[in-house]
Amino acid sequence: MDKRMRTASKSIWLLFALILLAAPWLFPQSAALSVLSQCGSMMILALSFNMLLGQSGMLSFGHAVYAGLAAFVAVHVMNRLAGGSSAALLLVPLAGGCAGMLCGAVFGFVTTRKSGTALSMISLALVELVAAGALMLPGWFGGESGISTDRVLGAPFLGVDFASQLQVYYLIAFWLFVCAAAMYGLTHTPLGRIANAVRDNPERAAFIGYDPRRVRYLMFMLSAFFAGVGGALTAINFEIVSAENLSLLRSAQILLFTFIGGIGYFFGPMIGAVVGVLFSALLSTYTRGWQLYLGLLFVIVVLFAPGGIAGVVMKAIATWRHLTAARLRQLALRLAVLCLLVGGAVFLIETLYRQAASL
Repeated sequence: MDKRMRTASKSIWLLFALILLAAPWLFPQSAALSVLSQCGSMMILALSFNMLLGQSGMLSFGHAVYAGLAAFVAVHVMNRLAGGSSAALLLVPLAGGCAGMLCGAVFGFVTTRKSGTALSMISLALVELVAAGALMLPGWFGGESGISTDRVLGAPFLGVDFASQLQVYYLIAFWLFVCAAAMYGLTHTPLGRIANAVRDNPERAAFIGYDPRRVRYLMFMLSAFFAGVGGALTAINFEIVSAENLSLLRSAQILLFTFIGGIGYFFGPMIGAVVGVLFSALLSTYTRGWQLYLGLLFVIVVLFAPGGIAGVVMKAIATWRHLTAARLRQLALRLAVLCLLVGGAVFLIETLYRQAASL
């Protein structure tokens, strides 16, 4: 059984790598490549946040702080490296990860002294503190306009200068695969197992000799490291970083995307990141009510699918194996009713938006 599971796991990772490699050939347009790049960096952020929420039971409202601060470090590093070799850009995400881990070590020392609601409130205070401080230090953070950079650092490396969006996408895809594999491997280490124990029953974990605070602190720093990698990749993709990258809104987006995808499954946050980016990058071009739709989706997930989209997918797979003709007809009827309800709700919302715009 274990051998079959290992074989299946290897197959899934191979399929994931092939999808990352083939995606630009399926969507070669520049705008599509930009969306794919955003999905890649957001996947890393969502996975790193799930290390806190799903694996360690820490609900943080300030996860964007570590990604945002790392993004500023990445921008400054890129500006310092301008005129050199473009090969240095390959290591900029690593510099961002180290910066994120350093910030996680500083802020996590205070945050992880508590758990539960107290931890959430401390993280909320920290994100507001850092966001306000960013506007007070324009020399480093660039004020409201932020700091811009150029990802073309200098001489091409093996013909690659990262001027095209395709090259940037493959850089992000490479780091996405590396980070995802590292975070997945971490879930099977003793630290990952003990983090689950601290999440479920910290008193029992302490009874068998593990310090819950130390475990939370280690997971917090590791999560901040991967968040820093995602933040640096975001800076490389957009070539500009502002105080908005540190805001509570950005942290709320990461939380929403992760929860919508499903915190109980490793691939859940990745699904949520894709859905969230599609809502913000694509749906926003068609309707002004995209944030309302995202909020409604979050409410529906909380009420009817607490396991997120990943939970629904896994349940559908399990149901499909035992599906009969009668249950298939029943399922088709439910889907038809759901489509009618969703269509009616969308029609009503868009009508109200158009009427409000005409006033």
